Amino acid sequence: MSRLLPTLLCSVLLSTAPAGLADERDVHNPDPWEGLNRKVYIFNDYIDRNLLVPTARAYQWITPDPVQRGVRNVIDNLLEVTTVANGLLQGKFSQATSDTGRFLVNSTVGVLGVFDVASRIGLERHDEDLGQTLGYWGVPSGPFVVVPFFGPFTVRDGLAFVVDTSTTDYLANLDDVRTRNSVTVLRFVSLRADLLKSEDLISGDRYSFIRDAYLQRREYLVRDGKVEDTFGDEDYEEDWDEW
Repeated sequence: MSRLLPTLLCSVLLSTAPAGLADERDVHNPDPWEGLNRKVYIFNDYIDRNLLVPTARAYQWITPDPVQRGVRNVIDNLLEVTTVANGLLQGKFSQATSDTGRFLVNSTVGVLGVFDVASRIGLERHDEDLGQTLGYWGVPSGPFVVVPFFGPFTVRDGLAFVVDTSTTDYLANLDDVRTRNSVTVLRFVSLRADLLKSEDLISGDRYSFIRDAYLQRREYLVRDGKVEDTFGDEDYEEDWDEW
């Protein structure tokens, strides 16, 4: 059921979108649904502060650092399938070959991905998904949208996320429902724990900060880092890599 939520919401948004969805004006206003988005953000923020953050802090306190790293590595390793598929769709054959090598090395020598052996031998990790693939081929992002429980997307990236999840995300497609739900919870908690250290970076209006950071991050990924130096800082690429 949880995997249907982004699909249903994005379908509703598309069906109720103004006729000028792809108008020139939307290029200059990436958040035409800000009123609705802010309401959903408030709901998500309440769930985050009262459920996810306490759970993530408890997870960090209880779980030894090596185990946390191992969990992250296993999840990242399984997501290599999505990365390889979308690398091929973008014509990045050399990168896709390298990413396939990463997956094979970490799945075997790295004990099912628990240890990131591939990085130690020079096989760099990449991040590709269908939203980036569509952007690479010129599909516009569409308006910014905040999805209940799932957070920020653009219409393009939200729909692409559903496709990636249903086709190349092994953990989201486990047959045993109890196992799949347990793994899903662990993924959310692990991801939220990783983001705790970034809380201090948020300043001013939290909604606007998160929206702008998300949109800039997605643009950075779609263009493989070849974007304008928005902050007038030569370390722009390094800043985004830290996120």
